[in-house]
Amino acid sequence: AEISRNGRNRVLVDRQKLRRSSDLFAALRVSVFSPDDLAIVKGGPSIRRRLVDDLLVALHPRNQGVRGDWERALRQRNALLRSVGGRLDESAEITLEVWDQKASVAGEELARLREDLVAKLSPGVQQAYVDLAGQGEYVQLGYTRSWRGDLAGAFGESRRDDLRRGVTTVGPHRDEVVVELDGMPARTHASQGEQRCLALALRLAAHRELTSELGSAPVLLLDDVFSELDPLRARALVRSLPEGQSFLTTAGEPLDTLLEAGLRPEAVLEVRPGELLSEPSHQQ
Repeated sequence: AEISRNGRNRVLVDRQKLRRSSDLFAALRVSVFSPDDLAIVKGGPSIRRRLVDDLLVALHPRNQGVRGDWERALRQRNALLRSVGGRLDESAEITLEVWDQKASVAGEELARLREDLVAKLSPGVQQAYVDLAGQGEYVQLGYTRSWRGDLAGAFGESRRDDLRRGVTTVGPHRDEVVVELDGMPARTHASQGEQRCLALALRLAAHRELTSELGSAPVLLLDDVFSELDPLRARALVRSLPEGQSFLTTAGEPLDTLLEAGLRPEAVLEVRPGELLSEPSHQQ
C-alpha cells in the first residue's frame, strides 16, 4: 500500500495498481476481530446484515454483483419515490414498475444467499461459543425477511405506504439476522460478557467457513481482544485459535499469562513511545 499525504492512497499487488477494491479479496483475505465488534450482537440489524454480506463477497467475489444490483435498484427506487411527492403520473408509474422488477430480482437473490449462509454458519457459531465460554448455552442464528411471499408482490402491497413515506419499506435492507442465546435474543437478553463471546464466536465461525471454502486460511487479526475477555475466556481463545497465520495485539494482558495458556508466537513486538522492540521467538 502507498499512503499519500494528499489522500491519494493506492493499493498495489505485484507493483500493479488495483482497479477495484474488490480485487484485493483474491490477493489477501483477512479476518478481523476488534473490540468494536461487540456491536455485531448489541447493535442494530444493519451491522449484522453487513457482516453476512461481507462474508458472502469474501467467499465468492461474484456475489458483489448481486449486492451491487440490489443497492443500485434500491437507490433508484427510493429516489423516484421521493421525487414524485406521493403521486404517480403514468410515466412515473411505468418507471417505478421497472425498478420494482429489477429490485425484486436482485433482492430475492440476495436474501436467498443470506439465508443459506446464515443457516450454514449457525452450527459453527454454536461450537465456537462453547469452546470460548466453556458452557453449553444454545446459540442459534436465523434470518427473518421483512416481507412474505415474493418480493415483487410485496412491492405492490407496500406501494401506497412507500409513496406516502417516500422510501422503500420492504426488502433485504429491512431484514434481520437474529442471534439467539438459549432461545432469547442476545441483543437484549445476553450479558455484556456473553455478547462479547458471541461476537468473537461469529468472527471465528466466519473465519473457519472461509478456510473451508477457499482451502487456505485467511490472515487472522485479533486487535486487543484479550482486554475484552475475562482470564478464563482469554485462555480458551488461545487454545481454540485456528490454524494459519494470526496477528494478535494486546495492551494490557501480560504476555506470560498468554504463554502459560499455550500461546506460542513466532515473534513478539513490543511497542513503546518512540520504540519498536522485538523479542526472540517463544516457539518451543
